[in-house]
Amino acid sequence: MKLVTFQAENKTERIGALANGDKVIVALQVGAMAKDSVESPYFTSMLAFLEGGPQAREKAQEITEYVATQKPSDSTIPLSAVKLLAPVPRPESIRDCLCFEQHIINAIRVVGLKKLAPLDEWIERTFGRKRSIAYRANKTWYERPIYYKSNCFSVVGTGAEVHIPPYTRKFDYELEWGAFVWKKGVDITKEQARSYIGGYTIFNDFSARDIQLKEQGGRLGPAKGKDFDTGNVMGPCLVTPDEIGDPYNLTMTARINGEEWSRGTTADMHYSFEDLIEYISRSETLHPGEFLGSGTCSGTQGRGCGLEMGKYLNAGDVVELEVENIGILRNTVIGK
Repeated sequence: MKLVTFQAENKTERIGALANGDKVIVALQVGAMAKDSVESPYFTSMLAFLEGGPQAREKAQEITEYVATQKPSDSTIPLSAVKLLAPVPRPESIRDCLCFEQHIINAIRVVGLKKLAPLDEWIERTFGRKRSIAYRANKTWYERPIYYKSNCFSVVGTGAEVHIPPYTRKFDYELEWGAFVWKKGVDITKEQARSYIGGYTIFNDFSARDIQLKEQGGRLGPAKGKDFDTGNVMGPCLVTPDEIGDPYNLTMTARINGEEWSRGTTADMHYSFEDLIEYISRSETLHPGEFLGSGTCSGTQGRGCGLEMGKYLNAGDVVELEVENIGILRNTVIGK
């Protein structure tokens, strides 16, 4: 299922399921009232849906099928008539991880090696990656997943305007996706971890790169390089695992003003979401509604952010991230 959080004319937040080629929203609570004459606790919010686990997904499927056949009044709304919010407007937490090896290799070469980057690329081509400077500078990453915790209050959805903080001159997008947890658990094994994923969505972790690079010199952070209003964008929908297919065989692309800047595949993830769940849940309880970001998608097909290419966003740019089987996350960048 593809699920959305939306606002219609009265601005009330509701959740629904996409139908009819993603052109129509089934208002799940309206459908539940029509079928059962009582509201469902699963459909009060997307967080409530995630907390409901498999039972909530089964109920949503039941209501969607009921609406399709019985067509109760006011149970469907054209997608074009609503405002989509982030699927989970305020996640319980956001951990953004660094799962794509090529992204960190590229970043080390651009930021650290600079003019020596072509030499290091030659070393890799000639002698293999493990002999390269970038690989040797990155040994900690190969030992364990790394991540930072982001601001769950700064989340917006597709169609929202993203404000460039006035203190940056290098504003960047990141081609990412992520998974929401829907079961409570601690010390989860990798073999168990797949069952803890309630759904996937697209994630754009906007970044003030010049500020981020300065902060990294302090061996902590990122701070204001990542933390600003509208900086975390998720959407357009939450796709349940049964709908996504193989999560590690999805094409990802980024377009700026209609021009493709980035292309990659989830197959290039060095660390899977199952790896992340196993690692993060060590002696720490995970809760429904927590979000795990993949980090920037870079790999054999391309580079996943402006930092890696030496080009950045300007006010007025339209940024589109697309992930196969999920949809398109579209935002306009504006000045503060």
